Amino acid sequence: MKHKCILLIDDEHDIHTIAELGLTLESEWSVLSALSGEEGLDVAKTQHPDAILLDAMMPHQDGIATLEQLQTTPETRSIPVIFLTAKAQAADRKKFYRSGARGIITKPFNPMTLASQISSFLSWKT
Repeated sequence: MKHKCILLIDDEHDIHTIAELGLTLESEWSVLSALSGEEGLDVAKTQHPDAILLDAMMPHQDGIATLEQLQTTPETRSIPVIFLTAKAQAADRKKFYRSGARGIITKPFNPMTLASQISSFLSWKT
């Protein structure tokens, strides 16, 4: 099976460290990082990850706006996006799914089950 590549777009360095540790220990996936929606869009266009973990609340450009840009850009529109967020209210979850998210993982998350959660949302075999 081809090794997967996940792009994590989040403005918090600690989230990158924890998520990358969990994903590399529990899978053979590689992890790309971006600290803003704008940077994430650039990385996604050039690196073509298999999936994107996207923070909902970031300065300058939030997750919903970033997802809208990803969906309207030919190079990135088919990349599945999973929100990684502390916003777990039903109204927020509904908004994320309506925007096109394939899944929602709430913070704080368990880094040792992150790969299996992503796999479940995207129907990937682990």
